[in-house]
Amino acid sequence: MTEMPAPVAESAIPEPNRPDMALPSALPPEELDRMTDEIIAALKTVYDPEIPVDIYELGLIYRVDISDEKFVAIDMTLTAPACPVAGEMPSWVENAVSTVGGVSGAKVNMVFDPPWDQSRMSDEARVALDMW
Repeated sequence: MTEMPAPVAESAIPEPNRPDMALPSALPPEELDRMTDEIIAALKTVYDPEIPVDIYELGLIYRVDISDEKFVAIDMTLTAPACPVAGEMPSWVENAVSTVGGVSGAKVNMVFDPPWDQSRMSDEARVALDMW
């Protein structure tokens, strides 16, 4: 008799644009959840000036790591490496995340692997950009 694999819970399947935030932490779960929600809200305030969708919904955020000292490290990309605001975008993100209560600081690491593509966009971004 062949064993069937256990079904994967729907909540275990990440959203296409959901960054990796599953690193172990010494922070209390409630604090980590609050900070995660507020960091995502802060990320949603940052826009590429040429695209009317925030960087979170575009799927430009690849990883968010909150250290035990509440320092936030972010891996993000751009829709294109030659983006005109490539030099400014990391500081916009760092400034937005640094406003979250309890965050001791933030640093953005710009990455281009894997390259961004439209499959990383949320449904909200697709609607805003009329990309169905």
